[in-house]
Amino acid sequence: MTDTVQAEIVGSVDDVAAADWNACAGAGNPFVRHGFLAALERSRSVAGETGWLPRHMVLRDADGEIVAVAPLYVKSHSYGEYVFDWGWAEAYARAGGRYYPKLQCAVPFTPVTGPRLLSRHDRPAHRLALAQGMVSLAERSKLSSVHITFPTEAEADLLETAGFIRRLGCQYHWDNPGYGDFDDFLGALASRKRKQVRKERETVAAQGLTITTLVGADVKARHWDAFHRFYEATVDRKWGQAYLSREFFDLLSVSEVADSVVLVWVEQDGHPLAAAFNMLGGDTLYGRTWGMAPAGDLPCLHFEACYYRALDFAISHKIKRVEAGAQGEHKVARGYMPSATHSAHWIADPSLRRAVDKFVTHERALLHEDMTEQTAAGPFRQSQK
Repeated sequence: MTDTVQAEIVGSVDDVAAADWNACAGAGNPFVRHGFLAALERSRSVAGETGWLPRHMVLRDADGEIVAVAPLYVKSHSYGEYVFDWGWAEAYARAGGRYYPKLQCAVPFTPVTGPRLLSRHDRPAHRLALAQGMVSLAERSKLSSVHITFPTEAEADLLETAGFIRRLGCQYHWDNPGYGDFDDFLGALASRKRKQVRKERETVAAQGLTITTLVGADVKARHWDAFHRFYEATVDRKWGQAYLSREFFDLLSVSEVADSVVLVWVEQDGHPLAAAFNMLGGDTLYGRTWGMAPAGDLPCLHFEACYYRALDFAISHKIKRVEAGAQGEHKVARGYMPSATHSAHWIADPSLRRAVDKFVTHERALLHEDMTEQTAAGPFRQSQK
């Protein structure tokens, strides 16, 4: 690629030694660690037949040392990404173009902000070389576009200067200023919202459920067996698609990120009823997937298991942030406030590129306005805003 670094493409994360990959990924975000990505591939949750063909990019220096990597996939659809470009694909098809396949730099099925251009020595030049290598790969392979989803803000800044179209998104996150307990958090809320949260928690407490939080090795195969059934049943009820195979969770449990698992476990009369799957990384707890048995559709249980138990865990473990996943304006009333996310897009066709650039510029203005209004109407007392 240059006189100092050379790019190569590998067909599996297992083609890179875990130590080398993780030296580039760092320890702060479990989703870009080798173990998490390998569990996705080894379980066949991520594979060519699921529309996620691994084509990871690796940079080596003149001595052959791996100095940067990026999780990269050739996509034949837009499922499992959470930055929606279906409209772009449809518009391009109507104009006679072919949008798929495309190139996606992402963590599959994981709408979590984190590093995507992974540099062993934290060098912007290596991150830029990864981005330029993706564009070169797309051009050589005649792919329509390159999409880097949920990068850090600093990466989005770099990609924008490199000519990528920057797109803004919104999620709902909770920040911990140092609450001593859940009542401290409640004290920061306006009276009406405080009463609402208390009432929801009391509603769940009155149902006679047993709710525990399991961490790392506390999560056994029997828990994953039940959770995966719940996950599939919940997806079926929502007309969605179950992306993660049962084997993925077994592989996750023996990976180097196994200790990051935080599972909120709900039983009724000794029988599993529901669970919320979270991952812990650095100073953030990431809410990932919720599942329940058909009988688990009880009033306020989703709020308790997915939101309030996550806050309890974060407060007791002095974790600074909880990210509760994609979408959901209802989270604002429960203390999860609008937070910007980013993506970056390179599009080969000049006409489509101009149209997308115009679209995201308009979208960004509307999103800023909406986030400002939601923040102003948030649940916190005026002195806390």
